[in-house]
Amino acid sequence: MKQPDTILIMDFGGQYTQLIARRVRDLSVYSEIIPYTATLSEIQLFNPKGIILSGGPKSVYENGSPTISEEFFDYCKENSIPVLGICYGLQLIGHVFGGQITSFPKKEYGKIEIDVNQADLLKGLDATESVWMSHGDQITELPAGFEVIASSETCPIAAIQNKDHHIYAVQFHIEVSHTPKGMQILRNFIFNICKCNPNWIMADFIEDVISKIQETVGDEKVIMAVSGGVDSTVAATLIEKAISDRVFCIFVDNGLMRKNEVGEVRYNFENILRFAHFFVIDAASLFLSRLEGVTEPEEKRRIIASTFFEVFEEKADELKAEYGEIKFLGQGTIAPDRIESGVTSSTSAKIKSHHNVTLPEKLNLKILEPLALLYKDEVRTVGRELGLPEEFIRRHPFPGPSLAIRIVGEVTEKKLQIVRESDAILIEEIKKAGIYSKVWQAFTSYLPIKSVGVMGDARTYQNMVLIRMIESQDAMTANFAKVDWDLLEHIASRIMNEVPGVNRVVYDVSNKPPATIELE
Repeated sequence: MKQPDTILIMDFGGQYTQLIARRVRDLSVYSEIIPYTATLSEIQLFNPKGIILSGGPKSVYENGSPTISEEFFDYCKENSIPVLGICYGLQLIGHVFGGQITSFPKKEYGKIEIDVNQADLLKGLDATESVWMSHGDQITELPAGFEVIASSETCPIAAIQNKDHHIYAVQFHIEVSHTPKGMQILRNFIFNICKCNPNWIMADFIEDVISKIQETVGDEKVIMAVSGGVDSTVAATLIEKAISDRVFCIFVDNGLMRKNEVGEVRYNFENILRFAHFFVIDAASLFLSRLEGVTEPEEKRRIIASTFFEVFEEKADELKAEYGEIKFLGQGTIAPDRIESGVTSSTSAKIKSHHNVTLPEKLNLKILEPLALLYKDEVRTVGRELGLPEEFIRRHPFPGPSLAIRIVGEVTEKKLQIVRESDAILIEEIKKAGIYSKVWQAFTSYLPIKSVGVMGDARTYQNMVLIRMIESQDAMTANFAKVDWDLLEHIASRIMNEVPGVNRVVYDVSNKPPATIELE
């Protein structure tokens, strides 16, 4: 494949680093993430048209905080490579060039209004724009050679430039959907300043990843963890295209699945997708016994993760007698899994552990993750390119730890039954209403709260179910779905009338951030 124009993203541990890369890909420009420790010779290998410095959780004045040398900026200037700093990237630029960075007691998170100067980076923006801030530090004294190109009441230096050095920086996050003109700013940088050509398409990714799978796996075999969801289904399809019938799809029934899910997944893989090798493992009693008495969310995730890997390794050993040794474990890991698990860089913060990322210390199988750099909507695009049925592609995300993290507190059969039945009602009704494909995700959760109610003129003291429906593009940020109140009332009524033990239903109106999508 011919090398396309490339934008490099230097990773300083920000939660949105991978999101920056996918926003660049949205513009049909190839992007690659590299660590902030990359040498100039390593950078030169990519022949980048531009470089973006990501955000990060540290302060530039902290001991051991990630930094970058003046030689880096000299190299970029000598080779006419524009640089764009975002959030921590802006503060680092200010620090390296001799500006003053100050930590403010009042942190700034959320939407603010900025006043815009018509600089090259901000071309096409209105005089006042809404942007998304997430920072505690900010530049209070501008370094020599720089000028302010945007400001706000609380952040007087919200964007800067140094045209002689081809350096631009913003304190706010242009990569999140909550900055409405963020993509316009990115277009200005990529096309007007870096002079990139939009010469990268998803078909190139598919061709490249199939080639990499073939190179990595060689003549070996892959055991593929499938859940029936879009991520693992697309990953399995890519691996099958690369190595044909040497992929063995394994679905583990962990006892935490939704209503009728095991049968539906079995039918899809055997009768629609028609993989040569597909196996269902009943491990429900094993998972449920290990979760008994466990209430802490991270401990739940750890137990589920380690048990999954244990089951897969046992199955690989079992298949060895008939098919020969299996050396690889394929997974449908995508970018948000890795970001929230804090494994994208040494400076990333961990939000919560994802079961497919929390690897055991001793794992005999080698991990194969063809989708690890993509986001959910990009995975769906790959699925369409591969010709998968739309019903698979539009399926709502379902967490690897399954219903265990939709039950706040200890997991029991009674609570699982409440979540299964209420969730089935919710999904049935939003499909009837025609909004299933319009929301990113919809589910119910069990809350460890009992409340007084009245049913049939008698007092009840029963359980509470939470409904969560969210809208998102990539799961990195999300808003609660503002659905029709009559529909919500109908769903709640059905749940309270049809699910034993429930007398109260609540609707979650929190956004991400500050909340996460799942409760645990």
